[in-house]
Amino acid sequence: MKKAFKAVCSYIKHTDKLFWLLTIAASVYGFLLIYSQQRNGSTNFLKTQIIAVGIGYIAAVIISCMDYNFIGRLWWLIGGFSLALTILVFFIGIQITGTDDVGWISIGPFSFQPSELTKICFIVTFAKHISVLTKHNKLKTFVGVMTLVLHAAIPIVLIHMQGDDGAALIFACIFLIMTFAAGIQLRYFITFIAAICIAAPLFYTKVMNDDQRSRLLVLFDLDENSLTTFGWQQYQGKVSIASGGLWGEGIFNGPRVEKDIVPYQENDFIFTVAGEELGFVGCAALLLILLLIIIKILHTAHKTNNCLGKMICLGYFALIASQTIINIGMVLGILPVVGITLPFFSSGGTSVMCLYLGVGLVQSVYMHKDDSDKAGLKLERQAN
Repeated sequence: MKKAFKAVCSYIKHTDKLFWLLTIAASVYGFLLIYSQQRNGSTNFLKTQIIAVGIGYIAAVIISCMDYNFIGRLWWLIGGFSLALTILVFFIGIQITGTDDVGWISIGPFSFQPSELTKICFIVTFAKHISVLTKHNKLKTFVGVMTLVLHAAIPIVLIHMQGDDGAALIFACIFLIMTFAAGIQLRYFITFIAAICIAAPLFYTKVMNDDQRSRLLVLFDLDENSLTTFGWQQYQGKVSIASGGLWGEGIFNGPRVEKDIVPYQENDFIFTVAGEELGFVGCAALLLILLLIIIKILHTAHKTNNCLGKMICLGYFALIASQTIINIGMVLGILPVVGITLPFFSSGGTSVMCLYLGVGLVQSVYMHKDDSDKAGLKLERQAN
């Protein structure tokens, strides 16, 4: 018993306690919003969310106790597993009500979205890829850059083929932010942006389907027809946020939330619950929590001199930041609806559970950064 108690005390001493508190605060805040949204519904989203957070938290603690360098050495296993899981969707994938993609796997009474786990696996394998190229001074070579492009293209293309362009977009954001932070030359990004601009018309006409084009056009077409079709969810979401004013209607007291006016509000549009019931203050508090989480991730990345650890943190930063920006942009009608959840707040068992796996990775970098730095210094001295 004493050994167990000492182990727990030692863990608490060495872990990033504020980071844990911020992620837990975000989840608890999300619990309140989800509970309020479902109060007159028949589906218990909160129960699923609590179970997923519990499982994710336990997994995060286990991962944080492991040296991230050891996890990085398992890149082949992590990458192979995530690739196999992604391909498996093409054979046994199902579509969940309210989604446009066949990107789910049924496991008994539960459903699992492999793309959420693949995001975390991709961060690990891509961070390892960058660290290996850096070690061998091949990061800024043309061949090195092309291998990174190929690495990212595999999950992006496969998940696009499943119809989940929202997740594919997040993979692209992670790829761009990690490669930029790694120091890839600016000319590659300029070329990439130019290629996107040139290919945009072809992508719009040949790749995007009618629904996707309509979701994009509704941002610029504010007539009554668009507001009652593809623009309905965003329009009602903005009305809900505006109705909350400064302080909101009060938690569990929002009339629009009670009547379930905003479609699928517990998921991608959970921000509108905060807007209506807790007002501007509640929205600001939500965004502040996410901002502090992002800052803590960047702080951990800054504190480590190990390339692998730094890239893992920056990859997770890219995931949280891009999902937050795109989700809020969707809700406010600035960006089209592409099915991206608000990290830690939106209802979604797979999403929040996998987010906590990323928390565990960042905690691992925080807890083992001194060991990695000492090992790196020792190798440097031996080389000299």
